[in-house]
Amino acid sequence: MEKVEKSIGYTFQNKDLLRKALTHTSYAYQNKLESNEKLEFLGDSILEFISSKYLYENYPKLKEGEMTKVRATVVCEKSLYQIAKLHNFSDFLYLGKSERKTGGENRPAILADSVEAVIAAIYLDGGIDEAEKFITENLKEQIEFATNHVGDRDYKTVLQEKLQEHGEVKIEYEITKEEGPDHDKYFEAQVSCNGEVLAKGEGKSKKAAHMNAAKKALENLK
Repeated sequence: MEKVEKSIGYTFQNKDLLRKALTHTSYAYQNKLESNEKLEFLGDSILEFISSKYLYENYPKLKEGEMTKVRATVVCEKSLYQIAKLHNFSDFLYLGKSERKTGGENRPAILADSVEAVIAAIYLDGGIDEAEKFITENLKEQIEFATNHVGDRDYKTVLQEKLQEHGEVKIEYEITKEEGPDHDKYFEAQVSCNGEVLAKGEGKSKKAAHMNAAKKALENLK
């Protein structure tokens, strides 16, 4: 529990809340315990509220429809999975034997659910301010990227669909350069297909660099 607390930046008064947040239904059933399902339900609502509040307060120029798009982009399984991987939740999940044998600790849906459960646990233990701190610290970079590109086409998806028109191919993105202080980073990325470099792109974040590399690759393919 101490390792989890250190990673997420919050120390629980009630350690059982954190333990419950990391208890999957498979483990709970085998050991006659309560799983994290109810915490997950609560955490989902808190996450949506806090992300909406953050957008409202920090991006006043966004229209309602744009805010909805950004929130949908950020509050999703993929983003929550990345948070879980960042904090190594897979090392601390309580899983049933069969679930663990089949690699459940790395399953995106299970890890994403655990993040929502941890958010609820933080809220119940320390209040809404602590939950808000955890959410914004872990999602602000993704929110920033999504707001800067709201309405843009998802060039990575378009490129993938284009390259896979005639069968499966291996598409890889790699950060080739990283410069600047933490508050003003610059990244350069390249995208390759089956080992052949297609294009390079730049950006203020790794995601932006990836997206611009994909955009240039599509232009080159044309």
